[in-house]
Amino acid sequence: MSWHKKILRVDLTAGTAVAEPLNMEWAEQYLGSRGLATKYLWEEMDPAADPLGADNKLIFSTGPLTGTMASTSGRYSVVTKGPLTNAIAASNSGGKFGAELKYAGYDMVIIQGKSEKPVYLSIKDDQVELLPADEIWGKTVWETDAWIHRETQDPLTKVAAIGVSGEQLVRYACVVNDLHRAAGRSGVGAVMGSKNLKAIAARGTVGVTEDNGAAFMEVANSVNKELHGSSARRGLMRYGTLAMLDSMQEFGGLPTENFRKVSFSQADSVNHEAVMITNRSGHKNLIKNAACFGCTIACGRIAKIDPSHFSVKDRPEYLIASGGLEYETAFAFGPVLKVDDLDAMTFAGFMMNEHGMDPISFGVTLAAAMELFEMGVITLDDTDGVDLSFGSAEALVVMSEKTGKHEGFGQILGLGSRLMCEKYGHPELSMSSKGQEFAGYDARAMQGMGLGYATSNRGACHLRHDTFEEDMADAGTKGKAEAVKTSQDFVSMVDSSGLCLFTTAVWGYEHFARMINATCPGDWDEERIRSLGERVWNLERMFNNAAGLTSADDSLPPRMLKDPVPSGFAKGGVNELDILLPQYYEQRGWDHSGAPTPEKLSSLGISAS
Repeated sequence: MSWHKKILRVDLTAGTAVAEPLNMEWAEQYLGSRGLATKYLWEEMDPAADPLGADNKLIFSTGPLTGTMASTSGRYSVVTKGPLTNAIAASNSGGKFGAELKYAGYDMVIIQGKSEKPVYLSIKDDQVELLPADEIWGKTVWETDAWIHRETQDPLTKVAAIGVSGEQLVRYACVVNDLHRAAGRSGVGAVMGSKNLKAIAARGTVGVTEDNGAAFMEVANSVNKELHGSSARRGLMRYGTLAMLDSMQEFGGLPTENFRKVSFSQADSVNHEAVMITNRSGHKNLIKNAACFGCTIACGRIAKIDPSHFSVKDRPEYLIASGGLEYETAFAFGPVLKVDDLDAMTFAGFMMNEHGMDPISFGVTLAAAMELFEMGVITLDDTDGVDLSFGSAEALVVMSEKTGKHEGFGQILGLGSRLMCEKYGHPELSMSSKGQEFAGYDARAMQGMGLGYATSNRGACHLRHDTFEEDMADAGTKGKAEAVKTSQDFVSMVDSSGLCLFTTAVWGYEHFARMINATCPGDWDEERIRSLGERVWNLERMFNNAAGLTSADDSLPPRMLKDPVPSGFAKGGVNELDILLPQYYEQRGWDHSGAPTPEKLSSLGISAS
């Protein structure tokens, strides 16, 4: 079967790493990856614990479909309590690391305690060691990856690591694997840094076996063929997610100048066509697309910076091909900052990968700083002499590196927008929910997106629900609460399977039920996996409530609730959260305070204690 029925428990305080059986009762309720790791976190730690303290746990978790022949089977989750939000953090990543961890024979790795000195975790099937990381402490993700590969002399070793930002507890530091894929949101890299854990190196030869291999092969071939033949897959392969920038521009939902506007006059300079154009000096930004493990979509982008650009002057080490712009990085380094310089944006993307930071949180935090600078609240004395005016490509380049290295004003940006804006007396300028910054969609233009931001268990997120179709068809509130709830449950199930959310452009519950049923023992029909997704969402909510979050945290900033959207499809509107939130609680079967009722928990088989 695709569960190995084995986890690895690493106690950094004691310096031990011991294999133990997977709790199969929990696996049958929560499946794997995001869901199963959430169950372990709930059962094993106090949700009120300090996210950067030794009592927090950090879980790397695969799903039963990770490493199989199902398309996009390279996914894994990092689940912990997040320092950006003080809420549960479940950050998902692709690349090849997740499959390699699964091939080493483990369904998950639970990391607890704190090492006295910097270490990294080496996993080679049953040979597991905690090894000194003094030589790579203070190094970048890229330097760490190269160093570990020199140590192992095995090019098939896959590495997940943090940079200096994680070591220095930047609130949105992430875990980067395979050089430019990341468990990117909520600060999971800072938790890793707080434990003095620099990296995990995985090399596996155990592989995976399905419960019914022949049946799974038949199902996987069938559903993969549907995905492969779809226009959605072809669009993502050709244009990546960056094509969304034009959609949001035309719709009037493209966040610009820290969400004051919803369209960008220079959008044509930073869209999916711009990266494919050869510029005056003969340079083209986009080199090729790329795929994660087992992926037939290949939406990833590989790019180069123009050698004549100021960001790489006398810096040949950045004249490489590496992770290029996707929609969220382009929005966060472009329109929201009013920057129209593709090479500066690409350089900032390199900084995020090299130093291990979430580009969404960084970009939106810098946008808030630019607004504070425009108001005169922040001055050149604060910013190390760097002009933070909107539109400054130089500011983007300099601050992305300063934040990654935790230097100068970069230390302030590393707090995230909520803490930074509170520090300067203007919390209303933080475009965030639960302290996590918004993605590239305006919450006034898209009512469902705004409700999803407000109610997401890990803080504002565009990947915890999917109401794009409903939002772009209707600017009103009708049906949005139900759509948000329904899609949140579906995404929770998908994340727990070990596959990528992008498959859902074609696949629904029926496809996932067929694959899970063929690879896991027992009967897994659509009704069962629907309940599984809802169970995961409610357990995450219980964790947050126990951590001290309340219905007051299901909120949006005043700009989204009071300032009418200036143009586009929803011109003149604001987010109607006051209408939507009670409807959402009713849809969820929660009480007026946003707590799951005993009846709801009982129906999902969750203990209220």
